[in-house]
Amino acid sequence: MGKAKTSKRGGASSTPYERPSKHAAAAANNVFKFSKDFGQHILKNPGIAETIVNKANLKPTDTVLEVGPGTGNLTVKILEQAKKVIAVEMDPRMAAETTKRVQGKPEQKRLEVLLGDVIKTTLPQFDVCISNTPYQISSPLVFKLLALPNPPRTCVLMFQREFALRLTARPNDPLYCRLSVNAQFWARITHILKVGRNNFRPPPQVDSSVVRIEPKLGSDRPNISFTEWDGMLRVCFNRRNKTLRASWLGNKEVLAMLERNYRLWCATNDILVDDTVLDEDDEADDMAVDENVPSSAGDEGEWGGIMDVDGADDNTPSFFQELKAAGAEIPKTKSKRKKTRVALLIKEKVRKVLEDVTELADKRSGKCDENDFLRLLAAFNAEGIHFS
Repeated sequence: MGKAKTSKRGGASSTPYERPSKHAAAAANNVFKFSKDFGQHILKNPGIAETIVNKANLKPTDTVLEVGPGTGNLTVKILEQAKKVIAVEMDPRMAAETTKRVQGKPEQKRLEVLLGDVIKTTLPQFDVCISNTPYQISSPLVFKLLALPNPPRTCVLMFQREFALRLTARPNDPLYCRLSVNAQFWARITHILKVGRNNFRPPPQVDSSVVRIEPKLGSDRPNISFTEWDGMLRVCFNRRNKTLRASWLGNKEVLAMLERNYRLWCATNDILVDDTVLDEDDEADDMAVDENVPSSAGDEGEWGGIMDVDGADDNTPSFFQELKAAGAEIPKTKSKRKKTRVALLIKEKVRKVLEDVTELADKRSGKCDENDFLRLLAAFNAEGIHFS
């Protein structure tokens, strides 16, 4: 009588040449479930991890900020070349995994793990930033790094590919947007390499790209308020394919906010304002400026990707948060609020800046370069219109 087949204890195979089942392999590899809320996609290709670290040109004296270390694949390679690594991680499980990678080793003393949101965290001084960036914080992270009073020497960051292309986009490019202008104004941007989605676990839905961001330092750093510059760009790129005349003079919400900001500036500088209510004849003199322009990829409110997040937590002044909340399409109903001489003055100042001083009224934001925006900001400031 033949013997009945019995399974080995623990699911062991009956022969050393038998391949393990897919289910068993998956169970062995998945220590824990990755969180979509944190945008966790672990880089599993050691060759790409090594390339990213090498492209940072680290020095033995460098302190490196790593955002989202995950299971520590990049962390251990950074520790081979840098003096210290400060890793910021939101997921306590991932923070524990990163710590385990160096536990009991000499590198343990050179690793500091901060648990929390990097966007809300007050960061210590560091020389270089390296990150396999969680997708949903890409835009806030770039703006935070650029706005630091003492920015790092270089940043080597991995982003969703379309986001990376926005960073390097030039005027007339369909992806040219506020992010493009800001990044290239405050830093030198270089595309390093494209990374396929299959190099991650779990694989994301899109490919990624690694870019090098080198903030302008010393005399090369623009002597302009970041908040002031970025605030003006928010208005310009609300609809990038509209003329600047339509973006500024054709949007009642923009004019109302400029008026409130101008009043605040006047109060700060002890300048009296004329609050005389306009007659109906004067109110009828309003210029009707409207362009029914379809949305495009570079519009401030039209980036549908999961990374360009500029929510209430991006430390943006309330002045511009109100503007964004208002949206681009403003109802064309006549306001019941009586207009004053100040409102008329603001409109005239904006018209003067666009038509007389800069002659940019008929140009579109998607076609403007850095020098155009610089001239626009200088002209607004000369008229007492500020954005911070």
